[in-house]
Amino acid sequence: MRKNVLIAGMVFLGLALGQEFLTLGSGATTGVYFPVATGMAKLVNDANVGLRANARSTGGSVANINAIAAGEFEMALAQNDIAYYAYQGCCIAAFDGKPVKGIRALAALYPEVVHIVARADAGIRTVADLKGKRVVVGDVGSGTEQNARQILEAYGLRFEDLGQAIRVSATQGIQLVQDRRADALFYTVGLGASAIQQLALTTPIALVAVDLGKVQAIAKKYPFYVGFNIPGGTYKGVDVTTPTVAVQAMLIAAEKLSPDTVYRFMKAVFADQAAFKKIHPNLERFFDLSRAARGLPIPLHPGAERFYKEIGVLK
Repeated sequence: MRKNVLIAGMVFLGLALGQEFLTLGSGATTGVYFPVATGMAKLVNDANVGLRANARSTGGSVANINAIAAGEFEMALAQNDIAYYAYQGCCIAAFDGKPVKGIRALAALYPEVVHIVARADAGIRTVADLKGKRVVVGDVGSGTEQNARQILEAYGLRFEDLGQAIRVSATQGIQLVQDRRADALFYTVGLGASAIQQLALTTPIALVAVDLGKVQAIAKKYPFYVGFNIPGGTYKGVDVTTPTVAVQAMLIAAEKLSPDTVYRFMKAVFADQAAFKKIHPNLERFFDLSRAARGLPIPLHPGAERFYKEIGVLK
């Protein structure tokens, strides 16, 4: 009873102060989504624009989109390919024939790189070598799981061809590789992810290349992939540049959010570019506000459109 009264009091206080509450879906705490979402929430809370935001750790893109559809989250981070599949209701089992039309785009953020990380002693040099191996393919409902399936497909492999397809979070996957209970790990994440850096400090690793011919084949069928080179030295013990593919991290919102709410959020987060880019090195290195509204795979939210027009990014 006392707990209910306390919750009711907090809601009443929020209403009295004219504040609107926003929950942002992110990803695993060891990835890039979580610190980026947390940083955005702090900018919103510090801006004093009548919004209070908090970031929630989740299973990733698919889970975030489903949570927005269920009314659990107002905003989230998601891969651009997964957002497209959700909106169109196609291409992957999670959304095939079940379109999620209630999502809108806010901004394209930074490339999300498909990392294929193997134990250095596992004898894995190419994607084809994953056959018969114990491979972490991403959490159920994550973008990583879909990327793993598609890249294996380009090499004529399925999850069933692996010795074991392990569906766990990135944190658990890293632990399995460290403990020699997994041979390799797929992880679609921003460059320099702390989880992979930590793994490389304790376990000799190799990054598995996706060759150019396969990249082109993947991109033809799944057009959101672009070629990407992981620079040598990004992770301890890997001194050569590793070619792979990447998709794009983007910020999305529920269509039902009012344009004014989204506009205030956008101003709080993006108006001070120096503060925004300080959130994470991937934003510092890759984010460009002038391109944030380009090539979005789902419709732009009217509140975001107002912001971009105001600053001259859109006409």
